[in-house]
Amino acid sequence: MTLRPVLVNIKALDDSAVGRFWAEALGWGVSSEGSGATAVKPVGFDWLDPVTVCVDVIAVPEPKTTTKNRVHLDLATTSAAHLAELVARLQALGATPAHVGQGKVPWTVLADPEGNEFCVLEPREIYRDTGPIARVVVDCADPRAMARFWDEAMDWTLHEVTDDHAVWRSAKGVGPYLEFLRTGVKTVPDRVHLDLVPDPGDDKAAEVARLRALGATDLDLGQGDVPWTCLADPEGHEFCVLARPDAES
Repeated sequence: MTLRPVLVNIKALDDSAVGRFWAEALGWGVSSEGSGATAVKPVGFDWLDPVTVCVDVIAVPEPKTTTKNRVHLDLATTSAAHLAELVARLQALGATPAHVGQGKVPWTVLADPEGNEFCVLEPREIYRDTGPIARVVVDCADPRAMARFWDEAMDWTLHEVTDDHAVWRSAKGVGPYLEFLRTGVKTVPDRVHLDLVPDPGDDKAAEVARLRALGATDLDLGQGDVPWTCLADPEGHEFCVLARPDAES
């Protein structure tokens, strides 16, 4: 197993504006604006040895529907004061309160300028060293089934699996957690998805074939002839396997 999550891919009408929002929100840099793809990543990010999961914002012609995204980011805070300050700063940047049936909870649910939901978490010890993104959360119907597929699919460590959720983190113990959370079945195409990348020297085609053998299916999004491969997991969550930028294919 050599694949690891490296990007959260967000579709947007205005990739530059949404990319700038996320760069300000995370305290990261922005690159490739104006090309229909805006990359948001920490200064000094290295594909050869990443310590986080970055954000790519891709321009699409369709606006977000009112249906909640099945993938979202949870942001970390270090104190009650930090939580309040971060929420205020995000709203000044264009975030708006979001209501997804959360009820009375200690975290704050917001949406970015195009309506993509995310959470600002209250301080939690487990997320003290993750960086600005505490976890990437994926809604699913069956966390145990997702644990079986994704634990074989990627080179991250499975920390916990129950009927309600499955949780991974990088085997190096750095960066955000990935959590599949029992919520419900998929009803609309994914507005946000994960991108994975092989380790240096590993064969992307072989990794894609391995994923298909595990139960992944090919996905035609009209992508045409591109260097990445679009797939869906057994519950239909979309994801892509990227060609490494340091590789020829």
